[in-house]
Amino acid sequence: MKYLKIIVILFFTAIFTNGCNYTTSKEPLSIYYLNFKPEVANVWRTLAQDYEKETGIKVNVLTVANGNYEQRLKEEIAKREAPTLFHINGPIGYSKWKNYCLDLKDTNLYQWLLDKELAIKTEDGVYGIPYVVEGYGIIYNDAIMKKYFSLSKKAVSISDIKEINSFDKLKELVEDMTIHKEELGIKGVFASTSFSSGEDWRWQTHLANLPIYFEFTDKNISDSDILDFTYANNFKNIFDLYTHYSCTKPKELAKKTVMDSMKEFALEEVAMVQNGNWAWTQISEVAGCKVLEENVHYLPIYMDMPEEENQGLCIGTANYLCVNSMSKEEEQKAAINFMEWVYSSDIGKDYVTNKLNFISPFNTFSEEERPKNPLAQEVINDMSNKNTYSIEWIFPAFPSQKFKDNFGNTLLQYAKEECTWEEVVEFVKTEWASQKAAE
Repeated sequence: MKYLKIIVILFFTAIFTNGCNYTTSKEPLSIYYLNFKPEVANVWRTLAQDYEKETGIKVNVLTVANGNYEQRLKEEIAKREAPTLFHINGPIGYSKWKNYCLDLKDTNLYQWLLDKELAIKTEDGVYGIPYVVEGYGIIYNDAIMKKYFSLSKKAVSISDIKEINSFDKLKELVEDMTIHKEELGIKGVFASTSFSSGEDWRWQTHLANLPIYFEFTDKNISDSDILDFTYANNFKNIFDLYTHYSCTKPKELAKKTVMDSMKEFALEEVAMVQNGNWAWTQISEVAGCKVLEENVHYLPIYMDMPEEENQGLCIGTANYLCVNSMSKEEEQKAAINFMEWVYSSDIGKDYVTNKLNFISPFNTFSEEERPKNPLAQEVINDMSNKNTYSIEWIFPAFPSQKFKDNFGNTLLQYAKEECTWEEVVEFVKTEWASQKAAE
């Protein structure tokens, strides 16, 4: 009987011990990445596989369809297996997700940034790192500009595009170029200010970003329920310049698309166009493109602001990388290591430049590893320029797509002389407040 009791005790001890070992056995370390960009979902999955082969760390990539990221993040972050890596869209996104954002100020990712001002920061830390940047400004054809500067009868004293560092100089140049447009072989200085349905984002979002950026900077805020539209007349300055010195009459702008503008620039029918680094692909692929890569450059968007000679391009992103502060410490470290590998290893950098087609905001890329796109190279140079400041992207704070669409419609009415500028200003202020309240 005594031996039987011992056998029973040993039997159940073995079961209990094995059971405990089973439940506490250490599973391989893995990372859960909730990807924001569906257009590169397959690239991230392949990249994750290569990383696992090299390190043994598994990266599970879940990609969310366009327009559904915020809702899906809410669902996933509440799960036991929550994302280790996720994205926010800027200061507004940070205000919603700050309880889940790990401080990244001591990471290489932050130290590697070409422009640390692009990060989402507070007084006590860094909580969002841009992992892809884009930039926009006034693209110009240097061949046409040099042709103009060589004219004996030009009215301006400016002899080089590098002398253009203010709205007044830009306006003086554009007005005189218009007088000489036949000699220059162009139909207008600026490409069409596109206002076809869904094609007005360059004005109601990208151009509108500037006056709102300066207003928010003055107030030291990143969002507001009320917009004073303090720099409305500065916005009007550049918008009027675009529409009055274009190859297309203002009353015909409702028919024009962005691709119409890119084609006009590509065929050297115009000298300038506002757009971003993504435009080079559109320009270069136009049938019969005449613009040479070495002649494509940027000017900042000047509006007659104080000290604008120090102004750079509009550079930013709506994509900031965050590490879940609620994840286990080992998972947090693994997530940081993964992203640092992406942006520092030869394999990772090849993916970034040639497969993801990103402009990296980090200094880990050599000239040979950077995108060949000439506009992308100019954005990178501008970020590295210590003598100028970039215009931050504020439009993630815009109330809604409805606000932007209605703003665009009102701008078109103004361009066609169907309403006054004062009516535009009043509409924008009222619509901003209304849409913010609805939000």
